Amino acid sequence: MPPTKSHSGILDQEMSEEREEIVAMLRRAYWMEVETVMSYIAGSINPDGVRAQEVMSSLREDIQEELSHATQFAERIKELYGVVPGSMEFEAEQSFLQPPEHQNDIVHVIKGVIAAESGAIEFYNEIIQATEESDPTTNDMVIAILRDEEGHRRLFEGFLREYEDARTQA
Repeated sequence: MPPTKSHSGILDQEMSEEREEIVAMLRRAYWMEVETVMSYIAGSINPDGVRAQEVMSSLREDIQEELSHATQFAERIKELYGVVPGSMEFEAEQSFLQPPEHQNDIVHVIKGVIAAESGAIEFYNEIIQATEESDPTTNDMVIAILRDEEGHRRLFEGFLREYEDARTQA
């Protein structure tokens, strides 16, 4: 007679090692979102120029969505018996989202957003792959967040094309 399997999934004691790996990934995703929020605040305020207004407005909307993602990651960390990290553990990584030297360089801001969203998309696909078999709850959550990130990247790719087209027509 085969041993009976537990039905608690990722919360089972026997899954503790895999759960800890998932929590580590969720902590990284949490910090990525928090850092993105900080940079998007700067990007939604610092630029100058009439043409920058739509990009700034889009970033203001994205701030709330990115903050929601950070909160979802934090809640899932807690659900998986992890501890949501405090500010002393934060280490900035997104150099590409730093404010440009000239505040009317909106293309720098747009390219930074595309880089941030691309990094999130890549990492969230890793989380999806890592949780596919063992943690359907985290998997579903990250798939939904991934869709948001793909939409953000697509929007800013459109902004970039518009700015590049305007440069070639000038």
